[in-house]
Amino acid sequence: MSSLLQGVNLYLVGMMGAGKTTIGRLLAKHLGYGFVDTDDVIVKAAGRSINELFAQEGEAGFRQLESDVLSQVCAYTKLTIATGGGIVLRRENWGYLHHGLIVWLDVPLDLLYSRLAEDTTRPLLQDADPKGKLRSLLEQRTPLYSQADLRITVQEGETPEEIVKRVLEAIPSVLKTQVSH
Repeated sequence: MSSLLQGVNLYLVGMMGAGKTTIGRLLAKHLGYGFVDTDDVIVKAAGRSINELFAQEGEAGFRQLESDVLSQVCAYTKLTIATGGGIVLRRENWGYLHHGLIVWLDVPLDLLYSRLAEDTTRPLLQDADPKGKLRSLLEQRTPLYSQADLRITVQEGETPEEIVKRVLEAIPSVLKTQVSH
């Protein structure tokens, strides 16, 4: 598989709670790739938590940091990269994402909500109606996520290993189409 990919990076996109970090780590292991979580890089670089960054810089400031990190990461090869849920919102980010293969982990709203219900670290869910907020974010971002090269619809009860297997099985089908351009 890694010979098929020829070092091309895999970018995982999708909503918060979709499992991008978990799946990304496992995919990296299977491919012999390095793993990067853009949120982790931002936290290390800024020396502040994502919640603090949102509070101090606003969402726009955070998104700019995210773009800066992405621009640096895309210069490398053989990486699996878990991105922040909102990375698809900025047009410039698509220029970076298209350097690699973009995988959308599409997780149904109810499953996302059950995963995130106890998570207080998500600034965008500090809302009186977190499920409603999640739904509106998902509706806003779905047309963007759907531009990914690969869409993996996650079912309730699926293990991370099963999802990784599906991603790996689907990669050759999108690589063929990319080569013919």
